[in-house]
Amino acid sequence: MKKYCLLLLLVASTSSLAQKDSINKISLGLNFITHGETCGGGLPRSDNKTVNEDRSHFLFGRTRINVDYERRGLQAHAVIQNSAVWGMSGNQSLNLYEGWVKMAAKNGLFVQAGRVALAYDDERMIGPNDFATAALSHDIIRTGYEGYGHKLHAILAYNQNGKNVYDGTYYDGGAQAYKTMQTVWYHYDVPKFPLGASLLFMNLGLQAGEYMQVQDKKVEDPGNPPCTEYQQMWGGYLNFHPKYLTLEGSYYRQTGKMVNEDKYSKPIKAWMASVKATVKPADSYGFELGYDYLSGDDYVPVAYGGPFVMVYHPEIKGFTPLYGSRTKFYGIMDYFYQSAYTNGFTPGLQNVFLGVFGKPIGKLKCSATYHYLAVATELAELNRTLGHSIELQASYPFSKDITLLAGYTQMFGTETMDRLKQDGSSKSARWGWFTLAISPSLFTAKW
Repeated sequence: MKKYCLLLLLVASTSSLAQKDSINKISLGLNFITHGETCGGGLPRSDNKTVNEDRSHFLFGRTRINVDYERRGLQAHAVIQNSAVWGMSGNQSLNLYEGWVKMAAKNGLFVQAGRVALAYDDERMIGPNDFATAALSHDIIRTGYEGYGHKLHAILAYNQNGKNVYDGTYYDGGAQAYKTMQTVWYHYDVPKFPLGASLLFMNLGLQAGEYMQVQDKKVEDPGNPPCTEYQQMWGGYLNFHPKYLTLEGSYYRQTGKMVNEDKYSKPIKAWMASVKATVKPADSYGFELGYDYLSGDDYVPVAYGGPFVMVYHPEIKGFTPLYGSRTKFYGIMDYFYQSAYTNGFTPGLQNVFLGVFGKPIGKLKCSATYHYLAVATELAELNRTLGHSIELQASYPFSKDITLLAGYTQMFGTETMDRLKQDGSSKSARWGWFTLAISPSLFTAKW
């Protein structure tokens, strides 16, 4: 009788373990964002027939449907997104923002494939840039290992406009800015010590060259045939975070070739460095201080109101932040890397910032940041100071899934800013915004 009891107990425990191992979980959620902006200073149209408006306003909406599935060793995630300015005609902005599957083993190895919103370290080089509302995602295969303080990721991407059979593999105007991408990221957390370190290497293949239209057929331009040019970005990130202090530092270099206007390429030799200190004596307040340096091109033309100036650049020295969350670092307006300078070259950027943040009342969070902005390269007849900006931000969570955010930025530009941007709005740009984010969880089931 005891043998039968032991056998029944063993079968029951095995069955329970099997059920535990085979638990499936699925969840469905929504994410709504209503975003409004008011901007001071408009830009003239290219036909020069429209007078500058002193201000502009718009409302923007983004809706996401999130679906997640999980069982032991397998995850799947999909996000359908629609984003559009209120009043836009058509529905061309509906897309799959994320859609991936991930298989993981007990020993820490994993493989992931699909469209993924990538985020690494402080998101300076690779991040979703979610404040831009549409945000960034990548079609990739990612594999690696995570365990015992070590993380090693290898990422591969190969992009194409369609299943081309006759037109080769030229990639132009797709969802991602690159043709191919290979990235390796390694991170280590020191045991029992508040220090983390990362190394990042990225190799990007960008399309250059042109096709010509000959008798309703696209053929290669013999003078500038299509090709893939490669550039490399490599560097590291450090984060030291004892109890009340966080010290961050990063350094990256860019080499290889930079494609200019999809037609030709030039060698690139650029670099950037940053340091940041955050002090948080209490949960209710804190301070931050930092400095960013992004190298710039030599011989940047700054003529204003005169004839167009042609300057030969033997190599590109202006650093490009690639696919990072730029609004986190160089001002929330993304004033210097979202829109290009009028001559196509960048004078680089020096950004000294000082900020204070805290919770003045209950759950209300507020922050104020000052930026001193200057170019990195030397300019003829002009000093390096671009201007000063003040940023005010606040957020208040009404509940766990409803949050209101708002902010205001004032830019005090100099003549250098005016000459480099070549428009009348740069000297005194002002920008206010608000975002209402609602993210309810609709459904969760297990079986």
